[in-house]
Amino acid sequence: MRLLTFSTLILFSSLIILLSSSTTKAHNITRILAKHPAFSTYNHYLSVTHLADEINRRRTITVLAIDNADMQSLLDKHLSISTLKNVLSLHILVDYFGAIKIHKITNGTTLVSSVFQATGAAAGTAGYVNITNLKGGKVGFGAEDNDGSLHSFYVKSIDELSYDISVLQISQPLSSADAEAPTSAPSAINLISIMSKQGCKAFADLLRVSKALPTFEENIDGGLTVFCPTDSAVNDFSPKYKNLTDAKKVSLLLYHGIPVYESLQMLKSGNGVVNTLATEGANKYDLTVQNNGEDVKLKTKVVTASIVGTLIDQDPFVAYKINKVLLPRELFKVSDMAPAESPKASKKKSGKKGKEESSGDAPADGPAADDEADNQKAADHNIGAKEGVRFIIIFFFTFFIAFLFL
Repeated sequence: MRLLTFSTLILFSSLIILLSSSTTKAHNITRILAKHPAFSTYNHYLSVTHLADEINRRRTITVLAIDNADMQSLLDKHLSISTLKNVLSLHILVDYFGAIKIHKITNGTTLVSSVFQATGAAAGTAGYVNITNLKGGKVGFGAEDNDGSLHSFYVKSIDELSYDISVLQISQPLSSADAEAPTSAPSAINLISIMSKQGCKAFADLLRVSKALPTFEENIDGGLTVFCPTDSAVNDFSPKYKNLTDAKKVSLLLYHGIPVYESLQMLKSGNGVVNTLATEGANKYDLTVQNNGEDVKLKTKVVTASIVGTLIDQDPFVAYKINKVLLPRELFKVSDMAPAESPKASKKKSGKKGKEESSGDAPADGPAADDEADNQKAADHNIGAKEGVRFIIIFFFTFFIAFLFL
């Protein structure tokens, strides 16, 4: 009987461990390579070309990494960003090859599809990579459109998570005429026109005559996220905007852009402080992204705005519609946005300040307190629900095991 009780306890404990570890953490190539300074250049261009996002969203993938010295030989070719993206995507294989597997390839050689092939941009089989296990433990790599020439070789394993991601160093970049072929420039995006046609004309009009516009346009090809306040939000804010100096107007407009591409899914899956186009040196001009399920909020110390729509999502450029003008703490205080009240109204609202404050405009020392309370309640509710489901599963599983031993 004691043996049965002990066995049940072991099974019960194993189930708890299994449930606790049921959620696995996704890999992050940027963090992996950040631990290895010798690959900082390669890591940088994976981010610039948005290939890091492609790697992170996939499972069963192999990254052929190039160190800083060998990356320089590639950069010396002065390829455009879009062409460089094609070349680097050839170094990302859509299958798992760890250090052990590449030395045990069936028949000694294999062709593997790369992300370049998967995009459809490669002609024929140009996006395939030949991996061959040579004599003496040497393993060669070559692009298929380079006549299968194995001019790059395995150096070492940088990091591996079995059957998930493998990061291997190779001796030099893979050479491919197809990948290095000049690519056509991305279709021109008329930022002002897009905003004007989709409910953000007032903001577009401000941007059109501002010195901030060139900064937005220069960042489109390299990665840009824009938050456009609705016409009504801009019109309500117009009197205060007119009182700003020209320099402050530029900073305010730049504050509505982030110099990286952030899809809605990316915003929904990550919280935290982000820099804006206005960020420079000691001038932080940052804001906080906070999501709660499907809702994404942008918080400053002055206001909290919500994303209410998407104007365009064409990687590497995306623009969203928001319900308020973003006010950086470097230019405004909460008191600047507080509506004037009559003495009588103030007396009536005495003792009920917390209920009467706008949910979007919160004290500088406690931004959006109501929103944060709601978010915390929602989080607590979700946690409680998950714990309840986990308890029910554990209870019935334990009951079932106990019944088997009776």
